[in-house]
Formats: sequence, C-alpha cells, structure tokens
Amino acid sequence: MRVAGVRPIDLSLTISESIPTFPGSPATRFIRWSDIRDDGYNLEVLFLSSHTGTHLDAPYHFVEDGLKINQISLDRLVGRAVLIKLRKAKNMPITRADIVLFEKRNGKIPDGASVFFFTSWQKNLREDNYFAENPGLDVSSARYLATKKINLVGIDSPSIDLGSDESFSAHRILSENNVLIVENLANMEKIRTKEFNFTILPLKLKDATGSPVRAIAMP
Repeated sequence: MRVAGVRPIDLSLTISESIPTFPGSPATRFIRWSDIRDDGYNLEVLFLSSHTGTHLDAPYHFVEDGLKINQISLDRLVGRAVLIKLRKAKNMPITRADIVLFEKRNGKIPDGASVFFFTSWQKNLREDNYFAENPGLDVSSARYLATKKINLVGIDSPSIDLGSDESFSAHRILSENNVLIVENLANMEKIRTKEFNFTILPLKLKDATGSPVRAIAMP
C-alpha cells in the first residue's frame, strides 16, 4: 500500500548482461529458454553471481558459521536507517573520525541501528577503476560500527572495503560481528533526509552467501 504523498526511491541497479561485475566473478547471462512463438510463453534462465548488482552479503560470506541468506530474519531487512553523506573520491577511506564528526553534528547513532553511506562513487559504475579504486570503510570505522552492534551497513560503491584492500578487512570485521552488508546501492542522492525507512529484499536462497536485492527507501 502506498503512503499518500510519499514516493518510494528505488536504490537498486538494473541487472542486465551489461552490468559490471566484480573482477573474477562470472559475467551475467540471460539465456532464452522458451519462446512464445514455439512454446506459447517466454522464459529465460539466469546465470549470475549471487553478489551481482545491488546485493546483500550474509555474514556467511566471510564467516564459516555465520548466518546464511535464508537464515536472516525479515525484521533485520526492514526498518529505519541513518544516512551519512560523505563525498569520497578514489581510494578515499571512510574513517571513524568521519562517523564521529557526523554524530557530533547530528546526534549519536543508536546501538543496533542501520547505517547507509552515500559517497557519490556510484556515478563511476561504467569506469575502469570502479572496482579497483572505490572508497570504503577502513578498519577504524568498521570496528567502531561493530562496537555499536550495528544491524546493517549499506554503501553506494561495489564493496564495503576500499578497492585497494585485498584482505577485505571491513567485510571480515562486520561479518564476524553479525552485521549485514549491502553494496552497489544506487540513487542515494535522491534521499534528502538524514533518516529514512528502508526495505532490502533478497531472494530466499538456501545456504547462500549473498543475493541480489530490491532495495527501497521511503524518506
């Protein structure tokens, strides 16, 4: 049901065969399986990584006994979020100091909150350096969010880690603390408020490490 006067904002990338994928991941393919002229209906088979486009990382992605996608409760995927806007250029980290400064200006982020970062990096989706030089959390900010028992962290870049961090430090810290991660968010510049309602809907894939999502903001 649509709330009068409130327009949802689609925070999801469109998945197509041309969508850029993380280095080492398979290219996306839409395979025509049935044709309406021959079979009476159209049907396609999808071949893609579970971390294609706008997607959710389950803790199991980096923790052997972590939650898998189908084990994540719905109440963690719907709620109120804090939006932190920090325009970051290539290779620029989001630091603990950045978050603390936001809190000084806007009040403390509550324990257990969901936090989304707008860096403006998404505009580089088709650039060669999109996956290699993206901004992301450094160790100090990941640890700080973990101490606050944050529910979920979202970002408008391809990884929660800096593109140069081959150890996936932020992924490991957050996953070890049962924090959900949403990457490759789009259209975040359209959110004009510091808080908003969000819905993140992954496919219910048994024992999966991640899933593409339809991500929605309701300011």
